[in-house]
Amino acid sequence: MDSAGIVDVHSHYVPRGWPQLPGGPDGLRLEIRSERDAMIMLGTREFRRISDDAWDPQVRLADMDDDGVAVQVLSPTPVFFSYDAGPSEATKIARIFNELALEITSATPRLVPFCQVPLQDIDAACAELERSLADGHVGVEIGNHVGDQDLDAGGIRTFLQHCARLGVPVFVHPWDMPQSPRLDRWMAQWLVGMPAETHLSMLALVLGGVFDDVSADLRICFAHGGGSFAYWLGRMDNAWHQRPDVIATSEAPPSSYVGRFSVDSVVFRPESLRLLVDTLGVGSVMVGSDYPYPLGERPVGAVVDRSPFLDDEQRALIRRGNAERFLGVRLPTLAPSSGRAAAPAG
Repeated sequence: MDSAGIVDVHSHYVPRGWPQLPGGPDGLRLEIRSERDAMIMLGTREFRRISDDAWDPQVRLADMDDDGVAVQVLSPTPVFFSYDAGPSEATKIARIFNELALEITSATPRLVPFCQVPLQDIDAACAELERSLADGHVGVEIGNHVGDQDLDAGGIRTFLQHCARLGVPVFVHPWDMPQSPRLDRWMAQWLVGMPAETHLSMLALVLGGVFDDVSADLRICFAHGGGSFAYWLGRMDNAWHQRPDVIATSEAPPSSYVGRFSVDSVVFRPESLRLLVDTLGVGSVMVGSDYPYPLGERPVGAVVDRSPFLDDEQRALIRRGNAERFLGVRLPTLAPSSGRAAAPAG
């Protein structure tokens, strides 16, 4: 087992406050309810309750030490993307949150910031990406769609090529799931909608020909284990061969693009993790936790630690090695006395 500590590529932050947003989406604001608790509000509607682990780096670092996490990537909470705002407003909103992210992550190199961009305007998105990188951001998080445009839309394809050219890692997170009465029960938007949206965005990159057109230098990772993509890869290949009149819009079958993208490990069961490793390859899976939200994994990396089919070398790749390659920067390690001991396999 590696002793350098886990690199967690999937976590989120929320600042404890922000300036007045320019026509912010649905009146986005934070209602502070105590020193440790707040509520994200969309107008008068409660969106999500959060606590100080979302904004206080010391609380976050203490939890990281408890879980043996050396480095955590902090990405925006997707509700802040503001893709439905005008380009000028969305650019201003992105700049506000990107600068606030740097305030949180400046406490330690163990917190790695990913920016957001106004993806509805590709020129503005590229400019904000470059500005954020110059200020200290390491990568970018994007939503899995912009309105009715999937990730194979022309402008988004241009943005991804720009990321490849700059060597910027991209983290794709589902957001703005479809709504219907059937999805209002049992958190079905999170349990069904998020995995489905992630699967659809991956399919768009494959069948939309993005991986054919965009440089293989693109480093892109999908949240939540890639949704159901790995489980249905065989079905996609079968459709590509059996219905080429509709499906064969990429140069090769979907399975040919395995290795062009990564997924995180937030799948909670060893059996599910094994499917990812067997289907996508051990080099394409990285620890992610979805910290600090309640549907995330704690302790971070638990499913990796307790998966008996992984050997020490494979476990070390998923815990840290793959993320170092994805991020492309030198990362700190845990001090010998920090962090929990990894659980034995089995």
